[in-house]
Amino acid sequence: MAPDLNWELRLGFLVHDVSRLRRRVVDKALKPLGVTRSQWWVLAFLSRSDGMSQVALADELDLGKVALGQLIGRLEKTGFVSRRADEEDRRVKRVFLTRRGQSLIARIRESVSVTEKEILEKIEEADLRATGRALRLMKENLLAMIVDGEESDATDAA
Repeated sequence: MAPDLNWELRLGFLVHDVSRLRRRVVDKALKPLGVTRSQWWVLAFLSRSDGMSQVALADELDLGKVALGQLIGRLEKTGFVSRRADEEDRRVKRVFLTRRGQSLIARIRESVSVTEKEILEKIEEADLRATGRALRLMKENLLAMIVDGEESDATDAA
C-alpha cells in the first residue's frame, strides 16, 4: 500500500475542525450563563492562575493588550474580575477573580463537564489516553518550535 502523503495535512485539519466544533458546542452550553467565549476563556485562565498580570494574560491568550484591556473592563463592570496594581511595580496591573467570578467559574466547569461527557461518550478510555499523549507531545513540539523561532529571530536581528 502506498504511503498517504496528505495524512499529516489531514490530521492538522481534523485537529482544527474538532477544536472549532468543540468551541461551538461549549459556547452553546454556556450561553444560558450569559458569558461569551472570550469572557469564559479569560476566566478559565484566571481560575488556573489568579492574579496574572494583564501582559502575561494577553500573551497566554494570544490577544493584543488593548483588546484584552477592553475585555477585562467589561468583566470588571459585571463584577467577575478586579484589577489591582502590583505591590512591587505599580505600573503592572494584576487581574483577580472576584467571588462572583469564582462562582461563575464553578457553574462553567459544571456545564463544560456535562458537555465533555457528551463529546467523549463513544470513545474508549485507551483511545482517549493515546490521543491525550499524542496531543501533549504535539503541543510540546510546537512550543519548542516557537521558542526556537524566537531565538532565531533574535539572532537574525542582532
